[in-house]
Amino acid sequence: MRGVRTFFRMAAERPPTWQIVVTVLAGVWATALAAAGPVVGYLADQYFAVTDGDHASGGWAVAATLVATVLAVIPSALLGWRGHGSVRPFNRAWVLALGASAVLALPRLTPVPYHEFYLVELALLAAVTSRYLRRGTRLADRPWRRAPALAGGLAMLLPWAWLGALGGPTETVAAFLAALAVGRLATVLQHRVRMDGSWPRRVLLTGLAGIPVVAALAGSTGLPAVALVLLAVLPLLAFGVAALRPGSGLLIGLAAAGPLAFLDPEEVSLLLGGTELLWTLLGAALALGIALLVDAGFGATYGRLAPPPRPVVYLVLLVTAVAFGTLYVGPGRPGFHGERLFVVMSATADLSGVAAIPDRAERLRETYRRLVATADSSQAALRKGLRGLRVGFTPFYLTNGLEVDGGPAVRAWLDRQPGVRKVLNSPRLRPLPRPPGTERGTTTAPVGPQWNIQLVGADRAWAETGAQGAGITVGTSDSGVDGRHPLLANRFRGGDDSWYDPWNGTTTPTDHNGHGTHTLGTAVGDGGIGVAPQAQWVGCVNLDRNMGNPAYYLQCLQFMLAPFPHGGDPLRDGRPERAPHILTNSWGCPSIEGCDNTVIRPAVTALTTAGVYFVSAAGNAGPRCGSIDDEPAVSPEALDVGAVDRQSRLATFSSRGDGPSRRAPDVVAPGQGVLSAMPGGTYATLDGTSMAAPHVAGVVALMWSANPALIGDIARTTAILRDTARPATPTYRSRNEECGGQRYVIGAGLVDAYAAVRAATG
Repeated sequence: MRGVRTFFRMAAERPPTWQIVVTVLAGVWATALAAAGPVVGYLADQYFAVTDGDHASGGWAVAATLVATVLAVIPSALLGWRGHGSVRPFNRAWVLALGASAVLALPRLTPVPYHEFYLVELALLAAVTSRYLRRGTRLADRPWRRAPALAGGLAMLLPWAWLGALGGPTETVAAFLAALAVGRLATVLQHRVRMDGSWPRRVLLTGLAGIPVVAALAGSTGLPAVALVLLAVLPLLAFGVAALRPGSGLLIGLAAAGPLAFLDPEEVSLLLGGTELLWTLLGAALALGIALLVDAGFGATYGRLAPPPRPVVYLVLLVTAVAFGTLYVGPGRPGFHGERLFVVMSATADLSGVAAIPDRAERLRETYRRLVATADSSQAALRKGLRGLRVGFTPFYLTNGLEVDGGPAVRAWLDRQPGVRKVLNSPRLRPLPRPPGTERGTTTAPVGPQWNIQLVGADRAWAETGAQGAGITVGTSDSGVDGRHPLLANRFRGGDDSWYDPWNGTTTPTDHNGHGTHTLGTAVGDGGIGVAPQAQWVGCVNLDRNMGNPAYYLQCLQFMLAPFPHGGDPLRDGRPERAPHILTNSWGCPSIEGCDNTVIRPAVTALTTAGVYFVSAAGNAGPRCGSIDDEPAVSPEALDVGAVDRQSRLATFSSRGDGPSRRAPDVVAPGQGVLSAMPGGTYATLDGTSMAAPHVAGVVALMWSANPALIGDIARTTAILRDTARPATPTYRSRNEECGGQRYVIGAGLVDAYAAVRAATG
C-alpha cells in the first residue's frame, strides 16, 4: 500500500508534460526577447550616429524593451497563475524579472552624454525594486559567506581591468552602485526559483531556471551597447548563484560592474572604425570563459563537495584581488578617463576693421591680439574660481571658451557663473590597450596626373599658366600626415611651428589612420596626385581615432591662426605671421561630439576675417536633402565642397542642401575613386567629400600663387571659383525630390582650376 500511495503522490506532484514543455519554451522565449531592447537600441544608435551624427533617442530601446516584455510575459503569466504548482514559481519569477527589466529600461530615456545621471537612476530603481520584491523573503547572508562571491566577482572583473578604462570618478562610483543593486535584485528574483535537494536539482535546475531571470535584468542594465555585453556573460552565472546562494549578489554585481564601469557606451560603436568594438568583444569572450570556470568551481565546491575551509576561501580572495590590482596598474590603464566640459563664454572679440588691414602679417597679428585679449579679460574670474576649486581647465581664444575637467557637480557650478553662455560636453575617448595599427594602401603608385587632377584642369593650369602653388602654404587638420611619404616630404614647411599633435604629442608629422595623408596628398602631393604640387604644408592632428570634440578641433584651428613652437602656450607663444594661407578641412563636428553653432562657427569667422581661406567637406550624408548639418560645413564663411565621380555626376553619398534656409555646396570636385597617398609610402583609392575638399584648397593655392595680390581676398576668390565652375550632373533620389533646385545639390558646379587661375590673373 505504501508503494501505491507514493506512486499516486508523485503522480499528483508531477505537472502535465505539456506544461513542462511550455515552461521550458517560455524560459527560452523570455531569454531571447531580453535581447530585443538593447539590440534595437544599439542598431538605432548606430544608424543615427552614422547618418545624422547624433545618438538615437533612448525611446527606441525603451519601447523595444516594453514590447518584448509584453510578448515574453504572456506564456509565463498564464502558467504562473494557472499552471501546475511545481512550474508556477518559475513562471512567476520570470514574470517578475521581465517586469523589473521594463522598469530598469526607463532610465535609457536620459540623453546618452549624461551617463552619470543614467547610472544613478538605474541604481535607485534597482535598489527600490529589489527592496519591494524582497518583502517576506529571508536571504541568509552571513558575512563570511560573501567572500567566495567577492572572489568570483573580482575574477569576472579581470578582463576589464586589463582591456578597459574607467570613466570619471562620479561615473565610476555610480556604475559600481548600479551594478551591485542589479546584482542584489538578481539574487532576490533567483531565490524564488531555488530548489533544495541533491546537487543536480539544486545547482543545475536552479541555474537553468535562473538564466531567464538574469538575462532579463542584463538586457536592461546599461545603455544598449553595454547591455549586449552583459547579455553575453551574466546569464551563465545563474549556475554560480545557484551554488552559492548567500552573498551571490556580489557575484552578479561585480560581473556587471566590469562593462558598466570600464566601457564607454559611446565608444562601442561602428562609427569609430571597429577597433574599440574588437577590444570589447575580446573582453566579453574572456569574461565568458571566466564565468564558466567560476560556475564549475562553485558548482563543485558548494554543490557536490564539502565547502572549502575559510582560510582557503580567503586565500583565493586575496589571490584574485592581487591579480585584479596587478592587471589594473600594470598592463591596464589606471586612473580616471572621464568626459570633460566645454564652456562657451558670452563675450566675443570685436574684429571690426581687421579685414581692411592691407598687410597680411599685420592683419593676422591684430586678429590674434584681439581674440587673446578678449579671452583673457572675460575668462579671468572663471579661471580664478576653477583654480580655487582645484579643477583643471584649458583656455581657448579662437572661440572664447574653456575645456574643464569635471562631471555633473562642476557643470552645475559652471552654469551659475557670470559670463558663461553655454556648457557643452567635450567627449574624450578612453585609452585602448594598444594603439590602432597604421593604415596602409594597396594601390600601385601613380604615373602622371591622375583622372581627378585632369578633370579639374589642374594639369592644364600648370602647363599653360605655370602656376603650381609656389609660395603658398596649405594647412590640414585631420588624422595626421605621414611626413616621410615621398610625395609629401619635400613640401613640409619645417621649423618648430609647422606640426602640432594634441592627441599623442608627436613632434614630427605622423599618421596612423591614413585619412589625413590621403587628403593632403590631393591638395599638394607631387607625382600627379596633388593639385598644387609646389605648395608647402603644415599639419595638426584633430581626429586620431575618428571621434573628436570641441577642444581638439579648436586646438588645431588655433594652431592654424597662430602657430606656436612645440610645448608652447597658444595664448602667449603664437606666431600669427606664420599662419598658412589656406585650410583644407575634411572633418565635421556633429552634436554627438559636443559641437553646436557656438563652438566652431566663431573660429571659422575669425580665421576668414584674418584672411585665411577655409575649405570644408560638405559631408557624406546624401542623398538626403538638408544633409549638410554639421560644423564647420554649416558655417557661412566656409566654402563647402561636394563630391562627383569621373563623369562629373554628383556622388550618391554627397550631402546636399534643402532650399534657401539650408546650407548648400558651393562647388563640387572629384570625390569618388580618388587615388592619393597613404602612410608608409603607399597609395589607396578612397571615396568621400573628404577627398573632394582638398581639390578646391589646391585650386585656391594655384590662384594665389599666380596672383599674390589676391591672397587674403576671400570674397573675390570665392566669386572666381563660382563664376568659373563647369557644369556637373546633379543626382536625386527621385524625380520629385530636387532639394530646392540644382543650386542646392551641386552648387555652382565642378571647380575648374585652369579657368580659375586665368580669371585670377586677368
